[in-house]
Amino acid sequence: MVSLLTAPMKYLFTLLALAMLIIPAHAQDDISAQLNDLLAKKEFQRIIEEHADKAKDYPASAIYNIGMSYYMTADDTNCLKYMDMAIAKEAGEPSSHYIKGMTYNYMEQFENAVSNFNKAIALDDSKAKYHSGLGDAYFSLNKLKEALKAYHNAVELDDAPDRPFTMIPQIYNELKLTDQALTAFYVAKGRISKEASFYTSVVYNIGLAELLARNYDKAELAFRELIDIAPADYQSYAKLIQVHYGRKEFEKAEAYKEILYEAHGKGVLKGKLKNEYCFDQFKWNDKLIQVFERFAEPEGGLHYKHLFYVVNKNDQVDFTIQTECSAIWMEQGGPKYILGMTKGQVHSTFDIGFDEGFKYEILKETVIQALEGKLSPSASSLPSKL
Repeated sequence: MVSLLTAPMKYLFTLLALAMLIIPAHAQDDISAQLNDLLAKKEFQRIIEEHADKAKDYPASAIYNIGMSYYMTADDTNCLKYMDMAIAKEAGEPSSHYIKGMTYNYMEQFENAVSNFNKAIALDDSKAKYHSGLGDAYFSLNKLKEALKAYHNAVELDDAPDRPFTMIPQIYNELKLTDQALTAFYVAKGRISKEASFYTSVVYNIGLAELLARNYDKAELAFRELIDIAPADYQSYAKLIQVHYGRKEFEKAEAYKEILYEAHGKGVLKGKLKNEYCFDQFKWNDKLIQVFERFAEPEGGLHYKHLFYVVNKNDQVDFTIQTECSAIWMEQGGPKYILGMTKGQVHSTFDIGFDEGFKYEILKETVIQALEGKLSPSASSLPSKL
C-alpha cells in the first residue's frame, strides 16, 4: 500500500528539478539581454573584460555579442574565435557567418570571406548586407561578374545599403559597359542620401559619362550641382570648361579658366590639376584626344603650353602634339607658339606658328591634320625633358 505522503513528495521533487532547469535558462536570457544592452551602448571593452572568459557557459547569442565587441575593436583573431564558439552552439544562426565573412574581408582573406557569406545566405537569403558583403569579396578577387550578381541580389531587397548601388556602375565601367554604367549611376543617385560621402562621386561619374557621350546639357547639370555642394570643387570647374568647349562656347569657358588660374596662383590646386587642366576631349579614329593647358609660363627656355594627349584603347598615351613657347623665337620676331610633337624618343617641330589669342578651332584643326599625316615635321631631334 502506497503512503499518502509518497505521491506529493514525488511531485515536489519533480517541481524542484524543473526549477533547477528553469533558473539557468532565465540566467542565460538575462545575460543575453545584458550584453545586448551593453553592445547598444558601445561598451565593447567592458563586455570583453567582464564576459570574455565566461563565454563557454553563455548561450550563442551572448557569445555572438562578445565576438561583436572584438569585431568593433578591430581584434580580428578574437572576433573569429568567438564567432566560431557561437556557431558551435548554434550553427543555424546566419549572423555569425556573416561577421566572419566581414572579418575575412578586412583581413584580405577573400576566399574565406566568400565561403562564410555563402553560408550566411544559405541560412537566410533575405538580408541585403549578406549579398553586399559577398559582392565585396568577389570584387576584391577581381571576379567582376560574380560580384555584379551579388550586388544585384542585394539591391533587389528592401533593406539594401548604399554600397551595392555605388558598386554596380563601377563594375559596369570596368567591364566597358558604359551605357549600363550610366544608367546604374543614375539609379544610385536617386537611391542614396545626398549627405552620403560617396554621393558626389556618383554625380561626378554621371557628369563625366554624359560629357564623354557629348550630352552637354546633362553634364552641365551634374557639374553645377557639384559646385553648389562644394564651391572649391575645381575638377568640376575644369569639366564645365569642357562642356562649353564641346558646345563651342569658348567665351563662356573663360570665366571658369580664370577661377582655375586664380586657384593655381593661391596654390590650392592638387594632383594633376596642380600643373594643368583638361579643357577639351574628342575622338580621332579609335583614339581619345585629351587636350590640356598648363598653368606655368616660365621665362626663358622652352616650355609646352597646350598638349594634345593621344590615348589608345588601353588608356595609355601613345604620343603628344603640343604648342611650344620659346623666348628665343619671340625675340627673333616669331610667333609665341610653334606646333611640336613628342613620339617615343623623338621630338619633332612643324613649321606652323600661333600668336597669343589664337582661335582654338584653328589649332584643333591643325592638330588633326598632323594626326592624319597631312603635315610633315620641319625638324626632329631627341626630346627635351619638359
